[in-house]
Amino acid sequence: MLEALAQGCSQRRIELDGKQATGPRSQQIGDGATARTNLDDEAVCDGAQGIDNGCDGGLVAEKVLTEFGLGWQSVPSLSGPAASNVVDLAFERYRTRRVGSGRLVSGACPMHIVFAASECVPFAKTGGLADVVGALPPELVRLGHRVTVYLPLYRSVRGQLAEAQPVAIRSLTIPFPYYNRFVNVVDGGLSEGVQYYFVDCPELFDREGLYGPRGGGDYADNAERFGLFSRAVLEAVKLLGVPDLFHVHDWQTAILPVLLRTLYVYDPVLRNVGVVLTIHNAGYQGWFPPRTTETLLLPWDIFTFDRVEQNDTFNFLKGGVVMCDYMTTVSPTYAREIQGPEFGSGLESLFSRRHWDLRGILNGVDYAHWDPSRDVHLAAHYSAGNLTGKAECRRDVLHAFGLEHIADSTPVLGIVSRFATQKGFDMLAAISDQLAQREMALVALGTGEPFYESFFRSFAARYPDKVAVQVKYDDAIAHKIEAGADIFLMPSRYEPCGLNQIYSMKYGTIPVVRATGGLEDTVEEWNADHRTGTGFKFSGYHPGDFLWAIDRALWVFANDRDGWQTLMRNGMARDYGWEHPAREYVEVYEEVLRRRG
Repeated sequence: MLEALAQGCSQRRIELDGKQATGPRSQQIGDGATARTNLDDEAVCDGAQGIDNGCDGGLVAEKVLTEFGLGWQSVPSLSGPAASNVVDLAFERYRTRRVGSGRLVSGACPMHIVFAASECVPFAKTGGLADVVGALPPELVRLGHRVTVYLPLYRSVRGQLAEAQPVAIRSLTIPFPYYNRFVNVVDGGLSEGVQYYFVDCPELFDREGLYGPRGGGDYADNAERFGLFSRAVLEAVKLLGVPDLFHVHDWQTAILPVLLRTLYVYDPVLRNVGVVLTIHNAGYQGWFPPRTTETLLLPWDIFTFDRVEQNDTFNFLKGGVVMCDYMTTVSPTYAREIQGPEFGSGLESLFSRRHWDLRGILNGVDYAHWDPSRDVHLAAHYSAGNLTGKAECRRDVLHAFGLEHIADSTPVLGIVSRFATQKGFDMLAAISDQLAQREMALVALGTGEPFYESFFRSFAARYPDKVAVQVKYDDAIAHKIEAGADIFLMPSRYEPCGLNQIYSMKYGTIPVVRATGGLEDTVEEWNADHRTGTGFKFSGYHPGDFLWAIDRALWVFANDRDGWQTLMRNGMARDYGWEHPAREYVEVYEEVLRRRG
């Protein structure tokens, strides 16, 4: 039976690749064969031949044929033409699954991309990384590609999965210097066409927080935790489907290309797989002691300044930047900024040296959850064509913060943020008393550094009739602020992309932002003469500059109501959905595959 399947498969491979594929699959990859000849593009062949992953060929064939909707029980006794018919049907369903949407980017071939990340909505989130990993893969699937996402099985994630979640791989062995760890890979199923897998290692991931205790700080063994996770992904894909390329995110999985280009450099299955690294925030790099080299069983010759060493530490992000094929950041301006000392966080010379392999792709937003015409958290719905519901949303948010007495003619300023120095709140603290003298009200939501939590509480206590704060994160309240505020403040010291300014524009709330990173790329300064623009910006990092930008917004609100309505509608008309960024990522993936032959 298996011989017959293999024989039928050989001919189909010729049809898919357009050329004869000779020799074993590992030899093809080693000889620089096209990215189409891998585990996933040869799924039926691999089922027949058992591939070179050490599994029983029948078990692999059962999984593959079942995936294509073909029963296995009646197959083993088949041979010759009957087996060939099974292959014909499997390949036809394979083609349908891979290219049936008809939405492939012009000139593109369907690819299999594996995302390895430490966060992903709706499972685990501490920042914008989770939003990207949650939203980009489904859009890539809609463009005709196959996407698999690997995540750690945190304690918080375990509670969201079904109790009897199937185990895709039982007991992968991950070696360390004096011991082994044994991990399971849990099948998280399909969602919007994306396959999810969770790396289950309870002693490392069954903890209160993702990166450290909820009280603050990092876990001392984070190098081992995310080193194990990345190595488990590399081992798992050899059993569950080798991708055309890996897409890794931030320092937590930047170690994957380091492992791939050192420990796995001679692996015939993986050595030609490309890696794209997305840097969501270059300020967080994963610094660990030099002995991390030994802990992860890496060769000591990589602990040099031109590879992973930085100030006598093992720098996860630096290693990924050196050894990945291509880098992206989450906005074009941030891609330029990290090549300078102000935002490069010590890696600016490396980013500058690899600027040809660096591209800024602006994050998209999920308008299914952020749209005032259908937002379930709002007191009333509204749109650019009918703004009447926004007044009710304004009353609702003022009620939520105990400021019902604020007059309709008084502008409401909103903040939804992590309370941190990075967000520019030192400037807000410096102008707080001056701002309170303006005709305005301020509502703020967030948590973060104790100093700024204390500042916001103090600000509200000093001006209780104008300022209200909720020191927490509440998703429903965040939506209410975006809809109910008139002006949204984002004075960030740096902002790789930022999402709240995009949400604000969609909700007709005018952003006042510092011109940095994604804020510079998304917000256009208001031009009263031409009636263009979507908000107000300032460039210098000075409290006076911030206050002047707020004052410009307050003046237009009070004195040019027609202009204010135009500002609102301009912002609401902007489209920052995920389809365009997804197409840009596809271009990056194709470039990586082209370079790797």
